[in-house]
Formats: sequence, structure tokens, C-alpha cells
Amino acid sequence: MNRIVEVNNLVVRFGDFTAVNGISFDVKEGEIFGFLGPNGAGKTTTIRTITTIQEYDSGSVKIDGHDIKTEYLEARKLIGIAQQHISLDKDLTVRQNLKHHAILHKIPRKDIDRVVKETADILELGEFMDHKVMDLSGGWKRKAAIVAAIIHNPKILLLDEPTAGLDTRSRYMLWDLVRMLNARGTTIFLTTHYIEEAESLCDRVAIINHGKLVAIGTTDELRDMIGKVAVDTTDDNGKRMVRYFETREAAKDFSATLGERMFSVRRTTLEDVFLEITGESGRKLQ
Repeated sequence: MNRIVEVNNLVVRFGDFTAVNGISFDVKEGEIFGFLGPNGAGKTTTIRTITTIQEYDSGSVKIDGHDIKTEYLEARKLIGIAQQHISLDKDLTVRQNLKHHAILHKIPRKDIDRVVKETADILELGEFMDHKVMDLSGGWKRKAAIVAAIIHNPKILLLDEPTAGLDTRSRYMLWDLVRMLNARGTTIFLTTHYIEEAESLCDRVAIINHGKLVAIGTTDELRDMIGKVAVDTTDDNGKRMVRYFETREAAKDFSATLGERMFSVRRTTLEDVFLEITGESGRKLQ
């Protein structure tokens, strides 16, 4: 696969604080790539840098071969971004917002109505087109923001915490939207602190913590780092203890040594990987 995003030794500082500390990774064309980490890990700073919003101190970033410093305009045309905080004008209708974004992306005026309608129809936004953004639910506001982000048919869509703060139904709606866009050929790069979101959606996941990239790979590759099978039990003080094994047979052999102690044998999850390599805790990382 072609590499549509290439990040090499990226460093971003704010005064004495290093928000992104020498990370390197690539995003392959056609994949859903996830950036997983707790709040403050450096996810949003990385996204803002890739999309040319945030300046960086050293390293390089290329979008489809275009360096974002020396070929800014060429790189920017290929990017769509929906930020964590909704950037639509809440006092305008969805249709008015989409037309505004079409103008910003220099879509010819004679084509704007057609492009807006076609994009909105693809993502089933039609019945809300003449609603003011302020009157939409959180999930539909996010959906409208994503429609605005792809109005110019970008090669890659960057989603920063796309489901943060949404209820379960709205979250699943956004997940379906991400899968549909990807199936239509759009490369997706999303940041999240929801482990189940990364596990459910992403072809590959990069785990970032304290500004450093600590692991990258498919879910299976990441699980292989610690073992495919987990045994959950407790130690003599009643504290949770998890041991990881390459095979279920090895896990069962270990379980047989636990005597009367309660235990469960299960498949290793992405959460297990995160806990092992970062020491963080909780399914929703804070």
C-alpha cells in the first residue's frame, strides 16, 4: 500500500513542555488508522501538526509525498479534518454551513449545490439540511461536521476524538459512518481514548503516551506483544492479577496451579496491551 501520511521524528514543544517527543509512523492508503492514548498524551497536537494548524520544532510530515512545510497547499488539499470541538456555525443551517465549507475549498460556485447535495445524500443527512446546527443532537452535529470535512473529497480524513461525549447510540452511528466512508475509499486517521473504539474500527493502532509512541500494529500484533490468552485472578491480598500466555493450553496449565482461587481464562484485549505497556488503567482513558 502507498503511504499517505509519513511522520518522521516529529517533535512539538510548548515552551519547556514537549508535547510530542520524536514520534515516527505512517498511515497506509485505504486503512483506518487509530491513535490511542489518554487525554494529554499528544494525540490532538499530532493531528493539528499533520493538518498544518500547529507548527512543529523538528522532524518532518508528508501527505501523499508532499512535505507540509515546503508544499503546504498541495498537502492541505488532500486533507479533511473534523476536530473534537464542532467548528460549524451553530446559528446557520447545515446546508448553509456546507455551502460555506465548499466555498472555502474553492469548489466552483456552479457546482456547489450539486456537491453539497451529493455529499449530504451519501451520508444520509438530507432530512437535517435545513435545521440549524444548534438544534441538532450531539451525534448529528458530529455527522454534519464530518460531511463538511469531506465536501472537497479529500484523500484522507482526520477525526479528532470523533465520539467523545456522545451517548452509546450516537457513538455507534458515528462508527457506522466511519466504516462507510472507508469502504468508499477514504483513508481514515482517528484519535481516541476509547479502547473499544480503536479495537472495533481500526486496521492498525498506534499507542501514544506522554508524547511518545510506545507501540504500533494490528490488534493481533499488539496482543502478540504480551500473549494471546489472559488469566484473570487475584493474589493472596485480593488484588487483581493478570497473567498472559501464548496458548490456551498454557493458560489452562497455569490455572490448574491456582487451587481454590477464582479465575477466568479469556482472549487478550487491546486494553490489556495498553495496561501492560503504559501502566495506565480504565477502559475510558482519562
